[in-house]
Amino acid sequence: MILVSHFFFGFIFSFLGSITPSMLNMTALKISLENGKEQLNKYAIGVSLVVIPQVYIAVFLTKHIVENPSILEILEKIGIVIFIFLSYYFYRESKKSKIKIETTAVKKENAFLAGITLSVLNMFSIPFFCGSVATLDAFKLFSFNSSAVLFFVVGSLIGTFYILYLYGKFAKIIQKKTGELTKDINLILSILTGLVAVFTIIKSLI
Repeated sequence: MILVSHFFFGFIFSFLGSITPSMLNMTALKISLENGKEQLNKYAIGVSLVVIPQVYIAVFLTKHIVENPSILEILEKIGIVIFIFLSYYFYRESKKSKIKIETTAVKKENAFLAGITLSVLNMFSIPFFCGSVATLDAFKLFSFNSSAVLFFVVGSLIGTFYILYLYGKFAKIIQKKTGELTKDINLILSILTGLVAVFTIIKSLI
């Protein structure tokens, strides 16, 4: 029963943690609209595979956080730099895409590699899972037993893949609902990553 509960917790936390617009799921939306479901699935698999080491690292950090709480502070500072860079990158791409959309078709990307790269750069994932594990542990709902951790990791992987899959599957519906905004998804990604950077900076100063 404990293994099933850990799988469930991993799925729910990763699913709910990615359900709001973010760099990863908005990129899934972008890839689905531009390159189709096959590339979307490759992207989602790439993102999900990186979740495996991220969750394991989060569990390890949470277990030892009391002994060395400065670890998360270091990760937050690194995350600030990464998100500022990504915000600039997506803003620059949004300027280019306005010209490309009018003149040429969008070129297919290596979606699997893009998924791995963006997921690795998403340093917010580790602190998020640290917080999830810490919350569960505070309520005596988490076990650091290797089997339980494995089921939590698998649940997190599937939860991440599923939410990205849903974003891609309903991409056209989301596009219609959001109107003109999704015509320039790179700009949305730029704003989102910029907001995360600002939020992280504020959090580190408090």
